Amino acid sequence: MLPTWVKIWMCLILVPVNLTSLLFLSEPKGVWIAFLACIGILANAPVLFHQRGFTKALAIPHLIPWTVLVIWILFAKPSANGTYDAYLTVLLIVNAISLLFDYPDSYTWLRAHSR
Repeated sequence: MLPTWVKIWMCLILVPVNLTSLLFLSEPKGVWIAFLACIGILANAPVLFHQRGFTKALAIPHLIPWTVLVIWILFAKPSANGTYDAYLTVLLIVNAISLLFDYPDSYTWLRAHSR
């Protein structure tokens, strides 16, 4: 099981920041941003139920969509002004922080469960 602070981070920061992407669907590339931001969260539902709680396996569904999203915002950021621009910056920071934990957690979980 994951530590309490990780659960708090996920529930109070990570999930809300990614779901906020749904408010920007009409912005440039907003649908794609929302798709990449939300797919990692949605893909966690079956993992959460299968694992019967918060485990390091929850990191795995984030790897591909959020890596693509972070790289996209870093190198091909859509035209954005005001609130949308600020949001993309927050999304980039939050998901980059998450990925710093997700890659090692995924490796640890996969290694422990590949035997």
